[in-house]
Amino acid sequence: MTAISTSPSTEERRALIVLLSVIFLMIAGFGLVIPLLPFFAQAFHAPAWQVTLLFSAFSFGQFLGEPFWGKLSDRIGRKPVLIVTITAVALSYAALAFAPTLLAAFVIRFLCGIFAGNISTLQGAMADITAPDKRASRMGIMGAAFSAGFTTGPAIGGLLAQPSRGALGFQLPLLVAAAFALASAVAVIVFVRESRPERRPALLGPKPARLREGFAHPIISRVVVVSFIVVVGFAGIESTYGLWTEQRFGWGPRQIGLAFMGIGVLGAVCQGWLSGRLARRYGEATTLTVGLVFMGLGMVTQGGSPNWPVAMAGFALVCLGQSICFPNIAALISHSAPPHRQGEMLGLNMSGMALARIGGPVLAGQLFSMVAAGAPFAFSALLILPALWFALQIRGRTLVPA
Repeated sequence: MTAISTSPSTEERRALIVLLSVIFLMIAGFGLVIPLLPFFAQAFHAPAWQVTLLFSAFSFGQFLGEPFWGKLSDRIGRKPVLIVTITAVALSYAALAFAPTLLAAFVIRFLCGIFAGNISTLQGAMADITAPDKRASRMGIMGAAFSAGFTTGPAIGGLLAQPSRGALGFQLPLLVAAAFALASAVAVIVFVRESRPERRPALLGPKPARLREGFAHPIISRVVVVSFIVVVGFAGIESTYGLWTEQRFGWGPRQIGLAFMGIGVLGAVCQGWLSGRLARRYGEATTLTVGLVFMGLGMVTQGGSPNWPVAMAGFALVCLGQSICFPNIAALISHSAPPHRQGEMLGLNMSGMALARIGGPVLAGQLFSMVAAGAPFAFSALLILPALWFALQIRGRTLVPA
């Protein structure tokens, strides 16, 4: 009896370690590229609005790829989908390193986004190997692996980049990102076992009806709107941050990479330790509202900062607020949806966030180019006001039974 009970536990731990390693390597490669993109695009003499389109192109591809790969993994299995998508991501990073024109870089980023839309497949693989009562904590561990990868990648990219050499100065970090992704694909091939359970007949109704049900819910609908508004602003700041710090403080890829690394550490601590404790003590809706306040204060502080230490303090406030907000957004949706509809309602929120990541950089690029370098910060801070209004409504509905 003991041997039988111990073996699955050992196998489960092994599968968990492998999946977390795959996630870490994937996100390290992704994080390595993000701080370099503005400077990479500038090597092709791109204006700010074209720089931010490199971010939107990736997000648009991811928006299209996520549901496709998720459904395909349900049909043919997690392992083949992960092998194909991660290998394609590695090839896209290598192709970007040798992109001859900015147009080619746009196409490559779009294709990379399509194949990088495999997060739902990774989440499915994690759920497959985890008992239902452990899934919430395991998804938290998965989030920690994301944060660890996003902490490591930017620092490596910043140290390896040589912007003085033009586009050639970004080949080495992009090839390292490709190597990270390739190592992740090899780990899947060698160590990951197929985990897809037997398919069950779908019990859900037509998709339009399900969407209407989600948007008609008094809490879920408001939470999705808050999430969309916040991501529009944050994605806009993320896409213009390199350009803004270059103009204000003369920063390059190295300083940006180190800044993202520090913020990644803060985000990991807040998500893994602070957010849950605040939610247990004050409730998800109250914690969400406080997080939005921190984000708004951080955006105002950054936009009006006289020097880089004040700017970093503002960046830290934004990160603190975001790390508090998003886990509680997911928790509010999970608590409000029926048990058999949680994944679907969370997916509705993910779709809204993906759309926000497409539009946010486009808006921010126009504001940066046509208004002022700090305009994306002011715009994002203004967006916090309607988000706060909806958050207060959510708080009222969760404190007082309907």
